[in-house]
Amino acid sequence: MTEKQIVVLGAGYAGLTAATRAGRHHRVTLIAPETRFLHRVRQHETAASLPEHRPALAEVVRGRGVRHVPARATGLDLAARKVFLDTGEALPYDTLVYALGSRTAWHAVPGAAEHAYSAERAAELGERLRTAERPGTVAVVGGGATGIELATEIAEAHPAWRVRIVAAGQVGGWFSARGRAHVRTVMTRLGIEVHERHTVTGVDAGGLDTTGGRIPADLVAWAAAMEPHPLAAEAGLTVDPAGRAVVDGHLRSVSHPEVHVIGDAAAVTVPGTGTLRMGCATAQPMGRYLGKLLTGRTDKPFAFRYAVQCLSLGRRDGLVQLIHGDDSMRPSVLTGRAGRLTKAAIVNGVVWALR
Repeated sequence: MTEKQIVVLGAGYAGLTAATRAGRHHRVTLIAPETRFLHRVRQHETAASLPEHRPALAEVVRGRGVRHVPARATGLDLAARKVFLDTGEALPYDTLVYALGSRTAWHAVPGAAEHAYSAERAAELGERLRTAERPGTVAVVGGGATGIELATEIAEAHPAWRVRIVAAGQVGGWFSARGRAHVRTVMTRLGIEVHERHTVTGVDAGGLDTTGGRIPADLVAWAAAMEPHPLAAEAGLTVDPAGRAVVDGHLRSVSHPEVHVIGDAAAVTVPGTGTLRMGCATAQPMGRYLGKLLTGRTDKPFAFRYAVQCLSLGRRDGLVQLIHGDDSMRPSVLTGRAGRLTKAAIVNGVVWALR
């Protein structure tokens, strides 16, 4: 173990993967308030009040030179190379790995933050669905992957609840024609009411106001968008218009090369692939690459190509959409049980790959 001070902010897919790999040869301090890994791609299961799958961080980092500090980063002094924590500590670093990821974006929609359940409150939503005196209507806002998985999971797990999905565009509109058709078939089978091209303009205790009219709901789940944590911009790292830190080919901040930025917090552009989207599929490969870079096992620029996009559609169905390396759609899909089992294998492999 070297005495080089490596501090990793965030224990998500990118941060935890980088920490365990760098911790094979260096002493690493991992800053994260949670004691268990937040398996975000399974949050729809938590929201449907199904059992959680969250391994303890202590178990993930066991046998590595990683010290976990259960705290939140509140500020960075980039000139002095220090991280300030909500415990009052100021930790120095030689190399900082910034992997604080993303959080729910409310887009200033009136009442959304007050009346809707975000992904961060998935367990609370699951409890409400499970313990309600009588079932009602739940509206899921967002026609992306998170919204689709959330709506189908809730509809299957709580059939007495009426589920509506509300999207500004087309639900699953980026998939191939076969992929979109399968999503719609599953939603029809599960009795999900689809409201497309309805932009939400307000949320209150009784439901949603949209550009297509009023949509009543007893509960609202917000899965419309994510945004990067603002600490990078506040500290003075160069960020893009969306607030993601701009990095070079080795995932170093273009303004502060002693800071590596990975995961949803980073604006990463790969030649031949393009600017990478947020998500586990891109975050964990960044963490693996950075672990190699920090331990001297590579000096090549980060490279990445897409292969598939996949969805859970309840416990008995799924969709695996084959894609080109630049994230554009191929016509081929796997659906039904084959799609579900493939998605489950990928998700389980994510936890295995953390070490």
